[in-house]
Amino acid sequence: MYPPLNQLKVRQVPLTYENWLEYLKKPLSERPLFSIQQNTIEIGQVLGEFLGVPIDTDEYYNQLFDYVHSEEWKLHLLSEDSLDKSISNHYFQSIQKIININQEQKLSINRFTAFLDGEQLIIKSKIPVIHRKLRETMIAVLEKFAKFEEDGLGNIDLRRVLVDLIKWSINHLQPVLENADPEKEMPKFIWYGDVKKSHQYFLFYLIKLGCDLVVFHPEGKDVLAGFIEEPVFIHRFPKQIPPEPFPREKRNRKTTVAYRASKEIETILNQEGSGLYKPWQLRDYTPSSLTLKTTYDELFIIGKEIAMVRPEFTVANGEVKIPSIFAKVQGVSKNRKEYWDRLHSLSEMEHSLLIRSLPFTFYRTNDFRFHYRDALGNDGLLDPEKIIKSHYWPYSFLSSGLQSGIANAVIRICDKPMLKPLPSETLEELKIYQFTQAMLMPKNIIQLLERFDYSQHVPKLIIFNNETTGTLSRSDAALMVLLNQFGFDMIIYNPAGHNDIENYLEASLFDVHWLDDVVFNMEYKETSIFKKGLLQGIFKNLRGE
Repeated sequence: MYPPLNQLKVRQVPLTYENWLEYLKKPLSERPLFSIQQNTIEIGQVLGEFLGVPIDTDEYYNQLFDYVHSEEWKLHLLSEDSLDKSISNHYFQSIQKIININQEQKLSINRFTAFLDGEQLIIKSKIPVIHRKLRETMIAVLEKFAKFEEDGLGNIDLRRVLVDLIKWSINHLQPVLENADPEKEMPKFIWYGDVKKSHQYFLFYLIKLGCDLVVFHPEGKDVLAGFIEEPVFIHRFPKQIPPEPFPREKRNRKTTVAYRASKEIETILNQEGSGLYKPWQLRDYTPSSLTLKTTYDELFIIGKEIAMVRPEFTVANGEVKIPSIFAKVQGVSKNRKEYWDRLHSLSEMEHSLLIRSLPFTFYRTNDFRFHYRDALGNDGLLDPEKIIKSHYWPYSFLSSGLQSGIANAVIRICDKPMLKPLPSETLEELKIYQFTQAMLMPKNIIQLLERFDYSQHVPKLIIFNNETTGTLSRSDAALMVLLNQFGFDMIIYNPAGHNDIENYLEASLFDVHWLDDVVFNMEYKETSIFKKGLLQGIFKNLRGE
């Protein structure tokens, strides 16, 4: 005989990696947060995400197999491959009928739910408090959809999400709901791998109902992000790998103690934040820059340091923050030899590009306004996937990680343009200009990008503007803004002390260092053949050539 309960409240049990399995096995009445007061029962729910994989992947997949097949855990598997996608034609027709009514009458969420209940599309329970909770949960799902999706219940995806939600609740939730008891046990599920929109709404449905849910994603994707308002317990394993098919049997291969130890050491040395990185380990990370404020002397100290030893270099959550230099040197020092030695010490580094003829880019006259607008997402920001998959994207030959890095840099400079607008130029026109100019980088710049190992040598763009070989253009400045966002060092030399980059960018974006003299029409001084050969020999030795 069940107590006359009419309200079921669900709260997350405070989890750790050490206690989640124990709580999963405990009856609801023995978990924290359980209470019965008047007509309300409150239960503690196990809800957590386990992202990435541990050192021993064989053991990881064997544990997943046990979670699903062992009576100890009673976890029911849900994944893209395991979901039963069958639905009777009767249910399908009933859903379509309600969709049609909603299109004609613009139903409120409560009336929409009442129609679903009337068509027997909301599963039932023999326990009144759970039966009531099922209806409340459907209302919560529809409210979430109306809030998250454009046009609310008029969104074109409503039918697909509703069909999936109802068929999966019938095929997967209803059978295990037969044994549910809010004083003892609610259904327990494990989600494995990637999700689509319908999957997220189904998981939200299970969570709101009070089911236990643990999510495992070997590649580290947070599949509940944005769907659950309360903080969810997340445990991150040290490695990320593409998901393999969920195991159908346990693996027999055993790793040796020595193998596990060596892999663990390798992971510790090369994990985010360790300060030690293998070559190209960060290639698939998204780079961004932190422009350092330096003195003139520091230009030639920090400028020679690799990225990972510079101040504020950070790697976390798939992003790498690269401390970079953006400076302008006005005039010439009295000690001319020191001036040229310092300039040469940076310009002749392997990852440096010296520009002596301006402009070094070409202004594009193409009309990209429609391409720009087509690349906008629902949030009004550029969508990197739309940009990369577009027919006009010129960098498809580059590695996927580098393409993503460029696209995200383009998004940042369009979201917050750094160029000064022209008279009567609107903000959107300025964004379109930067977007357009980013679509045709010179080949030598692209090659610098390709050789940029984000934790190692920072590429340098060094411009020597003596005003005898051309003028710095707005398209030059637009590219410099993009490269600055990518983490490049940029130093402009102007011996005459005249404005050039200041005509296009706010002075707060770069440092200005004034030297002793101003010199007009100053010719660039080449390094002596002997010294140049010596420096090249030193660089080759450093590279082990």
